[in-house]
Amino acid sequence: GAPNVSVATAVREQHGHDESMHPCAPPDVVVWPQAVGQVQELAALCHRHRVPMVPFGTGTGLEGGVNAVQGGVCFDLSRMDAIAELSLQDFSVTVEPGVTRKALNKHLRGTGLWFPVGTVGM
Repeated sequence: GAPNVSVATAVREQHGHDESMHPCAPPDVVVWPQAVGQVQELAALCHRHRVPMVPFGTGTGLEGGVNAVQGGVCFDLSRMDAIAELSLQDFSVTVEPGVTRKALNKHLRGTGLWFPVGTVGM
């Protein structure tokens, strides 16, 4: 529905570029799934109709990965921001794709752990 889907030009342009030098290439529509099942349904629909899918986190990438050079559907994953499981014993945490480094570090505060910039394998 409307709060989870937008075709507004400003929203599409916001999601059509990151911090890279590449020019804006907005998607045709932006959606905000809030559960894995919604992502699965949207991905199946896009696949069936051969519509490009572009994931969007915070838009801070430097590679132009969010540019929708062939249009398509932008999946803004920012509303999927739950921290599901933390294991202090093996230094692992399971998060949804919308969890930011800042939010994760706030959650980790007091455990002696932290997630630094540039860490791979989240």
